[in-house]
Amino acid sequence: MNTRLLPLLCLAAAVLLWGTSFVAMKVALTGFPPLAVVFLRMALASGLMALFWNRVPKAGCGRGDLKWLVLVCLFQPCLYFLLESFAISLTTSSQAGMISSLVPLLVAAGAWMFLGERLSARNIGGIVLSLVGVAWLSLTGQVDEHAPNPALGNLLELLAMCCAASYMLLLKHLSSRFNPWHLTGLQAFAGVVFFLPGALLSGQNAWFFTPLQVPAEAWLAVCYLGGIVTLGGFGLYNMAVAQLPAAQAAASINLVPVVAVLSGWVLLGETMVPAQAAACAVILAGVLLGQGKTKG
Repeated sequence: MNTRLLPLLCLAAAVLLWGTSFVAMKVALTGFPPLAVVFLRMALASGLMALFWNRVPKAGCGRGDLKWLVLVCLFQPCLYFLLESFAISLTTSSQAGMISSLVPLLVAAGAWMFLGERLSARNIGGIVLSLVGVAWLSLTGQVDEHAPNPALGNLLELLAMCCAASYMLLLKHLSSRFNPWHLTGLQAFAGVVFFLPGALLSGQNAWFFTPLQVPAEAWLAVCYLGGIVTLGGFGLYNMAVAQLPAAQAAASINLVPVVAVLSGWVLLGETMVPAQAAACAVILAGVLLGQGKTKG
């Protein structure tokens, strides 16, 4: 019982952290350029990992493992955070969080395309319905202080979710041989290298030379993202994936938009017009429809 409960608790904690990360990112962007936020969270996560890196069990790379490790790090955190950091600067945290509910369906589609798993008519219908909902959500998005360009922001968030789905498929391939915290550390270190040039070139380095002028809440948000969400969220998810089927772990992402919408409403005062709320309902209906089992 405890063996089954632990990975489920890890998933629940990861969902809570990821759901609130959209609000934290929105707050961090009030004081930093997008690439600077991602670099700082990766740098903080890497610094914390370095403290106990020698104690993390490490597996030697087997034949062909290096290319999979590179792809995992490329999709998550590099491309994922590159896309999402700009997405959240253009749309609301609630809309971005809602689009994240597509991940389980994208994982199923990826398994069909690359692993030869068959999709049922229900799976295909769910994917199509969810994508229609995303398009509707984007087209009905209104420009305001929280969302200067919701259509583009939602498109970038959708591409970020494609990267997240690719990462989850690759992660399952490596989780049987690599310790989850080993993978988490490698992802954090790769993120520092990838985002450093962009962070130094963004915003004329104002955030770097005058850090005291950055609002305190923006610094707190970066610390939460780097020290808790990056390490905690991905570390806990990696631990869960090592003990659960990939599809079951990915299905937990369905709860992320609920947390994102509630936290955006409570903490940032974000709202949705009726048409956007209806689009969110269509997305969720598509996700629920698409959760049927694939054909064997």
